[in-house]
Amino acid sequence: MKTNAGVRRTEAISPEIQAFWRWLRIGFWACIVIAVAVVIRRAIALAHPPQSAPPQLAQLDAAFASHAALTLAHILPALAFVLLTPFVYIRRFAGAAWPKLLLFPLGLVVGITAYAMSKYSVGGWVERSAVLLFNSFFLFSLFRAWQLRREPVPTLRWMTRAVAVLLGIATTRPVMGIFFATSRVTHLSPEQFFGIAFWIGFSINTLIVELWLRSQEGESQIEKMAMRPLS
Repeated sequence: MKTNAGVRRTEAISPEIQAFWRWLRIGFWACIVIAVAVVIRRAIALAHPPQSAPPQLAQLDAAFASHAALTLAHILPALAFVLLTPFVYIRRFAGAAWPKLLLFPLGLVVGITAYAMSKYSVGGWVERSAVLLFNSFFLFSLFRAWQLRREPVPTLRWMTRAVAVLLGIATTRPVMGIFFATSRVTHLSPEQFFGIAFWIGFSINTLIVELWLRSQEGESQIEKMAMRPLS
């Protein structure tokens, strides 16, 4: 009965809300692509530091190179997490348990190393505060998903919250790009705008996904995706 009710709710959804759902999916895949590109670029920069990078970018590369082992311990599991995430939502793999099972240990490693990485925050306490808040919410969401793993709908809802937070790092990149592009006008250095970019990027993802989860369309879509293996 729940599934049928979900279908009826979906049919009654307005075109505006359906368009929002389409844009949310586009944003999801855009964040996946950006996150993968960011990790690959960082790994290459650690292995082969660029010789002709702009001064601000070279400074950032040097900062991450100063704790290269910790950086790799953070970004490589994060890359694996990001690459596995689509399997949770793609219809073809709806009945597979292994993506979800792998996401829990990967997420734990990402969360723990994120706390350690905050010691070297480029943006100081502004960036560190964003990491502490959103990383704690990320780990809490994973814990709740694990705790409710025998209940498909709540599990997927909490897993989606965790995914939104993790992909927030991808949303920070365009924000940082704007700060970099306007630095000649604002005179802001990475140390000054990195923390602001973190707060903006993570907040955008967390708020948009939370509003969607609490909407009629979000409830319907989560129910449909969670109940696919049982239908």
